[in-house]
Amino acid sequence: MKKKFIMSYSCGKDSTLALYKMVNQGHIPSGLLVTVDESLNRSWFHGIPEPMLEKVSESMNIPLMLVKCKGNQYEATFENALKKAKEQGVTACVFGDIDIEQHRQWCSERCEKVGIEAIFPLWQGNREEITYEFIETGFKAVLKNVKLEYLDEGYLGKVLTKDLVGKIKSTGADPCGENGEYHTFVFDGPLFKFPIEFTTNGNITNNGYGYLDIR
Repeated sequence: MKKKFIMSYSCGKDSTLALYKMVNQGHIPSGLLVTVDESLNRSWFHGIPEPMLEKVSESMNIPLMLVKCKGNQYEATFENALKKAKEQGVTACVFGDIDIEQHRQWCSERCEKVGIEAIFPLWQGNREEITYEFIETGFKAVLKNVKLEYLDEGYLGKVLTKDLVGKIKSTGADPCGENGEYHTFVFDGPLFKFPIEFTTNGNITNNGYGYLDIR
């Protein structure tokens, strides 16, 4: 049975692959739910500026559902967004989490409170194999954020390839970055009608992390 779902979307590789799998199974995406830090007008965790999010939505032809909030309002604001989606006929929210139980529990609890299903298409998959599947499917992504304990600033802006995954693994970092070693920005691939063009404005370092400033 086809499901009408909303995608909890970060612009990263895992949520993109999870979305791709749902669409391939015939389910219907009704929106990209993206949480935005209202003080910065950039997405939480990956730091994608709003104009870029709008381009992604346009290229995928999936409506953008921006959820602006402060850190202390994150949970409640997320639930309110799910309620609005449910009122529009959405029956599920999809997440790109792989195997961190704490993350799955948080997502599931938000959906349970609203009365919709939480779906995890990548759950319990092999982290490295999922990363290779993303690349082999034809998606393109750049490294947007890195944890400097594992990866230096030189990794920022590099396109994710199998060779790069091997280099990341050799540092002791998880090849999928599931522990926060790196985050990506997906700019092209099977879900996109056109690639997302962007410019870089140098790197920013803060509290042990490096960030590629894209616009």
